[in-house]
Amino acid sequence: MSATAPPPSHAAPLIGRNAAIIGGVVVFHGLALWALNNGLLQRAVEVVVPAEILAEFIAPPPPPAAPPAPPVASPPPPEPVKPRVAPSPAPRPKPAPRPAPAPQPLAVQEASPTAPVMAAAPPAPAPTPAPSPPPPAPPAPPAPEPEVVLPSSNAAYLNNPKPPYPAMSKRLGETGRVVLRVLIGADGRVQDARIERSSGFDRLDQVALETARDRWRYRPGTRNGVPEAMWYRVPINFTLDQ
Repeated sequence: MSATAPPPSHAAPLIGRNAAIIGGVVVFHGLALWALNNGLLQRAVEVVVPAEILAEFIAPPPPPAAPPAPPVASPPPPEPVKPRVAPSPAPRPKPAPRPAPAPQPLAVQEASPTAPVMAAAPPAPAPTPAPSPPPPAPPAPPAPEPEVVLPSSNAAYLNNPKPPYPAMSKRLGETGRVVLRVLIGADGRVQDARIERSSGFDRLDQVALETARDRWRYRPGTRNGVPEAMWYRVPINFTLDQ
């Protein structure tokens, strides 16, 4: 007695899968037929397919042609004017020629024995000469120059002392000439003093400036006898034999 082999275990799932596929296909076709009968598929197709829009450009009708203008009648040409011919006058009869008179002798006028003498015109008076201009006045004599007297410091009554010789300058043997420019007022007092030319040594210059400015007296300068402030040049010599 032979035993029968049991069927394989994977046959049942394969049959169930095929049955599911077949059932799905049948259901899909059934739905498609139902949609076709109800017009749903046609509507879907109509919605999906785009419609073409045809447009045609219609040109506007041409404007009506204007009626032709009526021809203008040209005026008739003017008639030529015929010139009027004046009638020629009738010829006049020529008068008969008169006889020419006989020539008579010309009368000759006798000349007078003496011609009248014309009186001579009086001579023209001689022109009167223009009066000569008066001689120029002599130039005025030049004004006399003012008499100027410069200030002075050498008057005996002034008693101006000699400037002191600096001891250091004597020891060093410094000598020289200092020229000062001093402004003397109308009252004889010094208003300003400057060193115009230096001796080359500052000690000698300062002693000369102090002496001429602070110790000396002056006689003021005058112009036409009137005292006046003037600049005065004062030379001072420094020598070792003083």
